[in-house]
Amino acid sequence: MTSTESTLVHLLAGQRPDGQLIFEDVSAKAIGDGCYELLASPLFCRGAAKGDLIRVQAAGKFDIEKHGGNLCIRVISRSQLDIIETRLNASIKTVEGECETRTDRMLVYSVPVKSGFDAIEKIFDAALNQQDDSAWLYANVYDPMDGETPLNWWHDFLAK
Repeated sequence: MTSTESTLVHLLAGQRPDGQLIFEDVSAKAIGDGCYELLASPLFCRGAAKGDLIRVQAAGKFDIEKHGGNLCIRVISRSQLDIIETRLNASIKTVEGECETRTDRMLVYSVPVKSGFDAIEKIFDAALNQQDDSAWLYANVYDPMDGETPLNWWHDFLAK
């Protein structure tokens, strides 16, 4: 079953200290056989970004079948989000990035990895300069289990 219509996939985003599971609904296009192409980068789920082809498993767990070439970058701020967003909007298009989600304290961007890590990091570092209550992070670069081991999926995209 292939569909051109978007749907929401119910993905596991984490677990509360009391053991209760936390889920996030992410916009996707059904490809068939439990596979979906993500139409947006998740706000909380780690390891995936817009354009990725995922296979949904039991209880909202998922596997990446194929990376779409985008980095998912999250910006978190307690009070300076408007300033940061204005700064990012002025420069994010130079790396073909886009802001996909905005909440009271978070921004989620999708940026093609082909734009290069150095260029992307300079933009986010500059936007958050002197914003002590703010941080940015990659959501699909490091292993979601340990948060440190690079996933290295981008090598094929950068070699093109």
